[in-house]
Amino acid sequence: MAKEIERKYLVTSSGYREMASRIIHITQAYLNTDPRSTVRVRIIDNHGKLTVKGITRGATRDEWEFDIPTNDARDMIAACACSKIIDKCRYIVNFEGHCWEVDEFHGEHEGLVVAEIELRDESERFELPGFIGREVTGDTRYYNSSLAEL
Repeated sequence: MAKEIERKYLVTSSGYREMASRIIHITQAYLNTDPRSTVRVRIIDNHGKLTVKGITRGATRDEWEFDIPTNDARDMIAACACSKIIDKCRYIVNFEGHCWEVDEFHGEHEGLVVAEIELRDESERFELPGFIGREVTGDTRYYNSSLAEL
């Protein structure tokens, strides 16, 4: 079982765009949004992923992720989703030895931009890029599963 240790921030400027080494398109929906075990289906560019996440404690939670056929991911979203579909572009930014994932949301959440950094442990130190604003780690309003609620 993998552990996800993640800190999340609001983004205050578009500086990340010039810093990005890669841009990924993500379409996702949830098959279950119970905080004890969220189940998410994603299409990342043209690749399917199924992810199960446990309850968040601090900035840490259990996570299991599996590659699935893209057509299966599309079918699961169409037939089984219990949430709205989230559409976003993810900018990958390497800064001071860490990888930041900056998500620009489209559709209903157009204008929302959130950055996440995954860490090896909760006490790991890191530098904040200039585009980072207020920390929202643990604020359930910014969980993707909350943004996808019907």
